Amino acid sequence: MRGFWLRVAAATTAILVVLAVLHHRPWRVTPAYAGATLGVGFLPVTCHLTCPVTDFATRTTTTSTRFTSQRFSEFPTVVEALKARELDATFLLAPLAMVLRAQGVPVKIVYLGHRDGSTVMVAKRSTARSLRDLRGKVFARPSKFSNQYLVITKLMEDEGMAPGDITFVDLPPPDMPSALAAGAIDAYFVGEPHAAKAELAGTGRVLYHAKDIWPRFISCVLVVREELIKERPEVVRDLVRGIAESGEWAERNRLAAAKIAAPYYRQDQKLLEYVLTQPPDRVSYRQLTPTRAELEEIMKYAIKAGILQKPIDLAALVDLQFIPEHIEPANITAP
Repeated sequence: MRGFWLRVAAATTAILVVLAVLHHRPWRVTPAYAGATLGVGFLPVTCHLTCPVTDFATRTTTTSTRFTSQRFSEFPTVVEALKARELDATFLLAPLAMVLRAQGVPVKIVYLGHRDGSTVMVAKRSTARSLRDLRGKVFARPSKFSNQYLVITKLMEDEGMAPGDITFVDLPPPDMPSALAAGAIDAYFVGEPHAAKAELAGTGRVLYHAKDIWPRFISCVLVVREELIKERPEVVRDLVRGIAESGEWAERNRLAAAKIAAPYYRQDQKLLEYVLTQPPDRVSYRQLTPTRAELEEIMKYAIKAGILQKPIDLAALVDLQFIPEHIEPANITAP
């Protein structure tokens, strides 16, 4: 009898082993990054639109990595999260990425998030027709480290203006439309949709689009910490591909992109639709590989604006190895 039960136990064990093998299928090669999740920082501006679109895409399709967009309201908080390694990937102002690298923070620019997408606004009643007409006026910028400030620095130089001709103040972008309407400021330059908000409210009008001053304008870049590249390069490759494909999809489906982004941004869908279509080239999500010449131009004006003290080693800052050779639109079914 004892021999019988031993045989039963052995047979049962063998069956359980076979079932376990069939369940785990060890003959399948699964990369170490399969099923990984990565949080990516963004601010609710259309410059960062590809971040929530990529989040949405990985919720609805099978991908190697699940990307979750993490909404921030300001860049200083993003910087602190990067420094503490509470965040390994984020969209960041290009000059700020340079400053962080100069400070020894191990960040790398791996891609862009957009082209253009920023606007100079003046009050609807303003008689200004050029930047020269704003001499002696109060001009709001997102921060000293913003590319918007670099663009205005360049335009002032082009128009022969002195640094003190305009009084600059730093103001959170969401507060700019109301400050303009109240007469607390005379003009502002910001990433959308905070410019279009004043336009639609009838309190502001466009003085310049960024593309009119600095064609193919770059405000923000996609950065990752070097540790992520070393530890999980395939996740970085997945991220860059996801951003690239989301950008191409957004270019072809602007109204649907606005619908997807609105809940992430906590903003009116109609406002985002306006930004993405009026005019259609107000912001672009194609040609997102930065060139060395473009980054050198940004660095040059960052030094002139006092953001950087001296040139930095761009080779140490930029890593473009993860950009796909061919970019197809993401496979997205809009809600």
